[in-house]
Amino acid sequence: MNHDPTIMKNLAPENLLNAYASGYFPMVTDGELWWYTADPRAFLPLDERLHIPRRLGRTIRSGRFVCTVNRAFPDVMALCATDRADGNWISAEIIAAYTKLHELGFAHSVEAWEAGSVGCGQPVGGLYGVQIGGAFFAESMFHRKTDAGKVALMAHLARLVERGFDFCDVQWHTDNLAKFGLYELSDEDYRPLLAAAISKDILYV
Repeated sequence: MNHDPTIMKNLAPENLLNAYASGYFPMVTDGELWWYTADPRAFLPLDERLHIPRRLGRTIRSGRFVCTVNRAFPDVMALCATDRADGNWISAEIIAAYTKLHELGFAHSVEAWEAGSVGCGQPVGGLYGVQIGGAFFAESMFHRKTDAGKVALMAHLARLVERGFDFCDVQWHTDNLAKFGLYELSDEDYRPLLAAAISKDILYV
């Protein structure tokens, strides 16, 4: 697979990490790399504000899906890049750059598998994102079975709570995430929280 060398240079690990630490994130559109920020910034709650819809709660309790961490990072990225309604900004360069971050311990995936099929074939839901200290920047999510991606998301948020993360940054408000209690902060309020979070020593795995 061919990668644009200029884009790959700009997406070097140190550049990516510096960008996230400064409140920016990349997308590749029509072969061009763009850097974005968001004001207001959107987050999923890691406290009592988190809302788990009743049907999703039943699905989680049923054990229909089993979640793993970092079991299939490349598959999750590739599946997130497939058939996106909002356009495929997850280019070959994005996949290669975030896979490198994963190898360095800064990017993680959560996979949802149908019970009894963990590790067989590809996951049926999942998400990936970037971690710096106590900040997690969720990038994309997919599902191939109803609610599989949401089950992975709830497992991810539970892990962030368990390990003492400061926040789960999802960048922009979306109707799909609003149902979970999504909240927003202005850029002015976000910056000091970001600076405090990235200075912490927290492990995702």
